[in-house]
Amino acid sequence: QVQLVESGGGLVQAGGSLRLSCAASGRTVSTYPMGWFRQAPGKQREFVAAISWSGGSYYADSVKGRFTISRDNAKNTVYLHMNSLNPDDTAVYYCAADGRKSRPSRDEDAYDYWGQGTQVTVSS
Repeated sequence: QVQLVESGGGLVQAGGSLRLSCAASGRTVSTYPMGWFRQAPGKQREFVAAISWSGGSYYADSVKGRFTISRDNAKNTVYLHMNSLNPDDTAVYYCAADGRKSRPSRDEDAYDYWGQGTQVTVSS
């Protein structure tokens, strides 16, 4: 089993930055595709970014150019660097791991393990 714990969320003004971390335990995730998703109030959870075991990255159009996903396999941790935040980025952000080691996916059904989420609130 893999446990994922997100951290780094908080309240930030529009235009600001945050770095989210996702620490994995229970098993190494160095070969797992990893993803970040978010869910805003009253909306469905949506894809944000994904990264392959080798570092190949994929982004939702809404965050491309502003967010960067990265991983440190030695620390069993994945990051989401968020710049130029705006109120539309307000959501609970979730980290996910694909234990079947397939290609990184935008589909949440591809992920087997999920963290509890961290709240990001962007004020205008």
